Amino acid sequence: MTKLENDYLSVLIRPQGAELTSLYNKETDVEHLWQADESIWGWHAPNLFPVVGGCIHNQILVDGVEYPMERHGFARHSVFNLIESSETFAKFSLNEDERFIKIYPFKFSFQVLYELIERDLKVTYKVINYDDREIYFAVGGHPAFNVPFKSGENAEDYFLEFEIDEPLRTHNLSAAGFFTGETAEIARVNNCLPLTPGLFAKDALVFKDLVSRKLSLKSKNHPHGVSISYPHFPYLGIWAKNGAPFVCLEPWIGCADREGDAVDLSKKEGVHSLDKGHVFEADYVIGVR
Repeated sequence: MTKLENDYLSVLIRPQGAELTSLYNKETDVEHLWQADESIWGWHAPNLFPVVGGCIHNQILVDGVEYPMERHGFARHSVFNLIESSETFAKFSLNEDERFIKIYPFKFSFQVLYELIERDLKVTYKVINYDDREIYFAVGGHPAFNVPFKSGENAEDYFLEFEIDEPLRTHNLSAAGFFTGETAEIARVNNCLPLTPGLFAKDALVFKDLVSRKLSLKSKNHPHGVSISYPHFPYLGIWAKNGAPFVCLEPWIGCADREGDAVDLSKKEGVHSLDKGHVFEADYVIGVR
């Protein structure tokens, strides 16, 4: 386990998936990250690569060849190497090898970087193309935050505050986790979305056209909260298992498949292409106040 710490925050990251497992506010004595109760949902903050969401038939199609690919990709199950670290910084790397070439036919390095900057944790995704051709991928975060923060509160004391007062139009998912092509308007109060019972009864809320680039999780009872800023991520998922004491705020580049026939990976919605020898980089920031 790798520990980063400054005067305000302490975080832990495990090698499997380069996954954040603790986000502790030293000023308020509050653990903000869901602690992965296996009986409810056994993850903390998985990093999603090389796909986000589900793929038709649990496969990707590359140049006419089918490759097995589970929901959210293989990175979250893989052990990363810690290649650089200090008291407030860590860089983890996952490189292609014989295991991955059978399910993802590209030569790559996927890196996850964490940096504490006062009361913020910056999470950076970096992909390096070592192949002799263009490669295609999706990438995203899936951090789960405890709700409520304090004893004596419940989830209904909390709300999500969007950076901008705008319509919230979610893209509906089927029972299998694929887009149906239908959308629904989510009721809000100005730029706030209350965490009401049943909000996630039909699975995640997925927004594809938000102007807001920042989302905050707040309580009605005190000024403390958690925010996520995602300037480089065009998609945003919000999800919680029904009745569970957490909510996931998920910035994505890429998304699940739409119901119907599978398409080539290069033509998947939201997929990112990267030229031979090039480097991709995108970051989001978790703020704790």
